[in-house]
Amino acid sequence: MIGIRLFLVTALLLSLSACTVGPNYKRPAVTVPGQYRGVSPDSSSPAAPAFGEMEWWTVFQDPALESLIKEALANNYDLRIAAARVSQAEAVVGITRADQYPSVTGTIGVENVRTKFYPGAPTLDTAAIQASYIVDFWGQYRRATEAARANLVATEYGREVVRTTLLSDIAVAYFQLRQFDLQLEYSKQTLVADQEILKLNTIKFKGGESAQTDVLQAELLVQQAEAQIISLQQSIEQTENAMSILLGRNPGSIARGARLTDQPHMPEIPAGLPSSLLERRPDVQQAEQVLVSANANVGVAKAAFFPQFPLTGVFGAQSTSVTSFLQGPASVWSVGAQAIQPLFQGGRIRSNYRLAWARRDEAELVYRQTVLKAVGDVSNSLVAYGQSRKFRAKLEEQTDTYRETARLANVRFTGGVTSFLEVLVTQQQYFESSLALAQAWSVELQNYVQLYKALGGGWER
Repeated sequence: MIGIRLFLVTALLLSLSACTVGPNYKRPAVTVPGQYRGVSPDSSSPAAPAFGEMEWWTVFQDPALESLIKEALANNYDLRIAAARVSQAEAVVGITRADQYPSVTGTIGVENVRTKFYPGAPTLDTAAIQASYIVDFWGQYRRATEAARANLVATEYGREVVRTTLLSDIAVAYFQLRQFDLQLEYSKQTLVADQEILKLNTIKFKGGESAQTDVLQAELLVQQAEAQIISLQQSIEQTENAMSILLGRNPGSIARGARLTDQPHMPEIPAGLPSSLLERRPDVQQAEQVLVSANANVGVAKAAFFPQFPLTGVFGAQSTSVTSFLQGPASVWSVGAQAIQPLFQGGRIRSNYRLAWARRDEAELVYRQTVLKAVGDVSNSLVAYGQSRKFRAKLEEQTDTYRETARLANVRFTGGVTSFLEVLVTQQQYFESSLALAQAWSVELQNYVQLYKALGGGWER
């Protein structure tokens, strides 16, 4: 009992006098603008919640898309792998933290000894408890635990980065799929109209009212629409396959909801303040936790310059027979303490310390860069969304003009006022503008998704 008390008292006294070397973490000062470039003056209403803080199901209100996102969040392999990495990081914290506590082992042994001092070959029975403890006098193990915990949090934020990326990938792919659906719809409608024109031109040619070139030009329109249909069917199936992989299932068909032009989305985006990105974006949070870990590892490296204080203790009993052991064996105990100071290691300790600082400096630069990129992402996304809406509106006007031009050209040709070449040109222009308009709708919605992602939307703190 005296040995146990001495061991505990010594450990307690050294622990109470312990300190923690190395720099304490302080978030680096970063410069962010007061307002994003590209933000609309109409979106700065103080009553409007920031776009990035809105729940994803309020941002994407198509029931089919909502169902796909839920399925992806439950089954996507990248997200499940990220969750497994979080479990690994949790285990590393437990392993690292164990160094802060004593290590205790128990031993039981039987030994038969035959020497000139023991001619009768007695049997020695022993039972002992061994304890060892390296006093964390300089905070080396506490800093290591701090670094491991920061890595755990960084891994958790990394999982949220995967989550927001997955959510945006599903939405972008869905809007692209609906673009191909809309373009296929336009192409089939155009094919029907072109086939009617071809039929009419064939009748007129057989009746001697028009030249064979009119028939050939009408065939060109039909062939153009047919080729476009084939290409779109390929794009649809490949997009469905890619989405199926994101959903964690084998390639197959994807359910649809609202038409591309009927997808609800906000005309003006309340972006919020750039300073909120420091807390809102998971990649910024992840970069900061990596910096916290690197900062703590500087303390681990610095503690190696100072002496360590290992304590050891053995408490047990020994007897020459089981009977005497049960009746009252001879007790054995020992307590030892050491101070171990590195004297020469070829510059290894100093180089490790410089390496820790270099990694910490790199982590700080990465953090600053991540913040800068985050602000840039939002600014670019705001510009892209605003300009894509204007571009889509102009394409709508252009497509309406081409539609009317093609209609009038067909009327003029039917009345014998103009050649079929005018019908050919205007019909092609209307068809191509319709396809471009569907793409413009898709680009607008994809920019809507990218803006939500850039603002840190799609995960919960």
